[in-house]
Amino acid sequence: MPPRSGERRLQILQTLAEMLEAPNPERITTAALAGRLDVSEAALYRHFASKAQMFDGLIEFIEQTVFSLLNRIGTDEPPGLRQIDAMITLLLGFAQKNRGMTRVLIGDALVHENARLQARINQLHDRMEATLRQAVRLAQAAGDLPADLDVTAHANALIAFVTGRWHQFAKSGFTRDPAQHWAEQRRVLLAH
Repeated sequence: MPPRSGERRLQILQTLAEMLEAPNPERITTAALAGRLDVSEAALYRHFASKAQMFDGLIEFIEQTVFSLLNRIGTDEPPGLRQIDAMITLLLGFAQKNRGMTRVLIGDALVHENARLQARINQLHDRMEATLRQAVRLAQAAGDLPADLDVTAHANALIAFVTGRWHQFAKSGFTRDPAQHWAEQRRVLLAH
């Protein structure tokens, strides 16, 4: 029995993400994706109007997953450095577990795609930074960070650290663990 429409869509997105996990991926074409799934390109287009729509599906997965977990940390962890630490650990861990998604997060997978997709990723990064900015503000109010700390600059440094680690991970062919040295680096980034 062939997979149902929703199942096939998910299978297409999972296969696309797997293809992005290759250490030195080549540009992914719909022909290569269809070949990997053993279907025709027309079969792909029955589920997605374009390849850009497939990447939209991956970005939607990232948004839903990351922000639901960040929100849970925001409610489960008391405001302070532990909350910020948990958020950074989550973002680094997401990359470890989702290599193909890391290429989407850093924009590598979107280089020859619709510019709208990169704009959407930029917006996602802005939202993550805003979440970190709120956590820094709460840590400051809790007395974990100095009152004169520039909250915006600190949150920007944190997201720059995360995206830098994502880049290193992807550019190393996924051999350089994004969470490596975080235990030591947190003392610098979360020092007060």
